Amino acid sequence: MRNAYIDQFPAEAKVIKAAFWSSFLALAIGGLLGLVQALHRTDVVRFIDSADYYTVLTAHGVLLAITFTIFFLVGIFTWAVTTSLERGVVDTRFTWSWYVMMVVGSVLTAVTIFTGFLEDAPEILGAPLNADVLFTFYAPLQAHPFFYVGLVLFVVGSWLAGVDWFRTWWAWRSENPDERIPLPTFMVLTTTLFWYVCTFGVALSILVFLLPWSLGIVDSVNPLLTRTLFWYFGHAVVYFWLMPAYMMWYIMLPKLSGGKLFSDPLARVVFVLFLLLSTPLGIHHQYLDPGIAEGYKFIAMTNTMFLLLPSLLTAFTVVASMEHGARQRGGEGYLGWLRALPWRDPVFTGMALAGLMFAAAGFSGMINAGMNINYLVHNTWWVVGHFHLTVGTAVALTFMAAAYWFIPQVTGKALWNRSVALGQVLLWFIGMTFMSNAMHRSGLFGMPRRTAEPQYSGFEFEPAAGTVGEINAQVALGAVILTVSLALFLLNMVLTSFNGSSDAIPDNTYAGTLSGPEDAPEILDNLKLWTAIAIVLVIFAYTLPLASIIENGGLFGPGIEGRQLTLVPDTTAVLETVREVMP
Repeated sequence: MRNAYIDQFPAEAKVIKAAFWSSFLALAIGGLLGLVQALHRTDVVRFIDSADYYTVLTAHGVLLAITFTIFFLVGIFTWAVTTSLERGVVDTRFTWSWYVMMVVGSVLTAVTIFTGFLEDAPEILGAPLNADVLFTFYAPLQAHPFFYVGLVLFVVGSWLAGVDWFRTWWAWRSENPDERIPLPTFMVLTTTLFWYVCTFGVALSILVFLLPWSLGIVDSVNPLLTRTLFWYFGHAVVYFWLMPAYMMWYIMLPKLSGGKLFSDPLARVVFVLFLLLSTPLGIHHQYLDPGIAEGYKFIAMTNTMFLLLPSLLTAFTVVASMEHGARQRGGEGYLGWLRALPWRDPVFTGMALAGLMFAAAGFSGMINAGMNINYLVHNTWWVVGHFHLTVGTAVALTFMAAAYWFIPQVTGKALWNRSVALGQVLLWFIGMTFMSNAMHRSGLFGMPRRTAEPQYSGFEFEPAAGTVGEINAQVALGAVILTVSLALFLLNMVLTSFNGSSDAIPDNTYAGTLSGPEDAPEILDNLKLWTAIAIVLVIFAYTLPLASIIENGGLFGPGIEGRQLTLVPDTTAVLETVREVMP
């Protein structure tokens, strides 16, 4: 008898399926825009004017870094809670309400961004309907109020999703007062608490400063203050994307390998450490901001280095679990057990390759975290290369590989083609290897990011090895391979949806443990304690820097007016005008 998720929780499966397809739609649009960017910057093929590049860049960042990741996250977290607690959500109407709120927020934000392609954007509320402010929406660049309202609706929807998961756990706990929190639910709840803590900064920035500013309620904002509040959230959100990927590595990779999770207690420790350490370090993104004292930056650097610990613990636990599974399958020798792993399974291979890429991202991230060496690569393509290894591979590839297991679970239909799926995850790994390698190398010789025209007039970049042309070719080639991979993924998802129902779907279970929750100290399940400590650490890390910023620049800034991003496509004419007026 089939034991798929849809058979156990048919109502919840519909919501999860809707969340997944919302995620895939954002991935499709954002991924296509990524190809447009890569070909434009490298001057291979230009489909758009350089003035429109920043609209593309904003849409690419928001759709992939926020919409794609978080829609997929709420889907697998709903699966994790209901499966591990063996009960449905308290009220599916409430579940649908937060999903609809997230959709409305996404659509409102996306429409505001894409109207940037119009020569004459319509005016609503006295301002042009556009938002060419990039993913970070730094002031004094100003978006239309609908952009900020859309972000608020999306984030509030994600908060309500967390309430849904907590309600389900509270209902389960009332029936099982003496039971330990099952590991998948523990991971979901700690991640949710972390999300509540880290989104406080961006909520404060939008609701108190940016939205009133865009509506004309306040005359100006303090750019450094809102920028710091963004990075209070902006680095932490990376771990909000990564923690569901970590969850998949912990509870799915051991099972797919044929074994068990090495240590349930270590997995709980890792998620507690993420809750404690992920938020009080955002200032390490602001090493070059002159309004923040060097001492605060040093503290942020130190906090960032501590965050290596949960990643190293994860590497040990997951690899040990995979080795245990491989040896159960007959693997032998110091490294020979690697051959016994199920490399023909696209779910396993995609997740394993994503984890390998994340290890590489850890090394480049250490460069970003160090104060002095960060000055070399700050605001260069190195940062973009690092970002594509983390969210672009560790997260995206894990999610795509997991989808090959989840979509059959929530639809009851067998995966259309496993061979295509295997080729897709391999192509993603290859494409990202080309592109991220070239981006990291270009960052070392100062190639800037976030610009449609990276080459300065009268100046030539000089790589230590290779040429700028060779590096651009790698970026373009990588982007094309990634686009082909994305097309294969979407094709597989669509055709799976039209596949017939099947009984050949794996059971809706996850890995057992060699060392279970009974071996973990009960204090690990004290979520109130860890949340309180996390809040205290945030207060210590941010109170003095924020007070100093407000003291020096004022709460609402020194009369800084908003600016809509406008560019003149014919830069040659601008340069000729400058030459005429210069002495």
